[in-house]
Amino acid sequence: MSEQALIANQILNGENLYTQAIDFVLARAQRHIWIFDQDLSRGGFSSLNRYELLKNFLSHHITSELCIILHDADYFQRQCPRLNHLLSIYPHKMRVHITNNSMKNFKACFIVVDGTHFVKRIHIDQARFKFGCDENVSDNIIQSTILQQQFLDLQAASPEAISHALLGL
Repeated sequence: MSEQALIANQILNGENLYTQAIDFVLARAQRHIWIFDQDLSRGGFSSLNRYELLKNFLSHHITSELCIILHDADYFQRQCPRLNHLLSIYPHKMRVHITNNSMKNFKACFIVVDGTHFVKRIHIDQARFKFGCDENVSDNIIQSTILQQQFLDLQAASPEAISHALLGL
């Protein structure tokens, strides 16, 4: 069986391709990265490569913003020490929210980068996804706008946040 190629704007299958697509769009980030996921256990979020991509994004762009919304934060807190470290270094640029119970039935994970690039996993339990980047920019903007609205809806229903900011007197 031959491996499937990473092709934009088509339904793709496979955890490795999913991780590659995430790397591809995150590497293009300049201003905003919005991530909605069940728990970040899929897609290589605990890897050194993912940490380096996000660290470079946060450190090289003065106005960069990373916002993550999760259904469950256990994996993030226990298995993603590098991302937790980024949250402690960049609390002014990075936020992690936890959805409330009313949003737990939302099962399509996605990432939106700068309003023009996206990766959308069709269902948490299946490695079927679509991503848009560079080509067909107008189509990508339409899909990204829909995902951004979903993200804002999820964010409005996710008042609980993880924080590593130190408070002093």
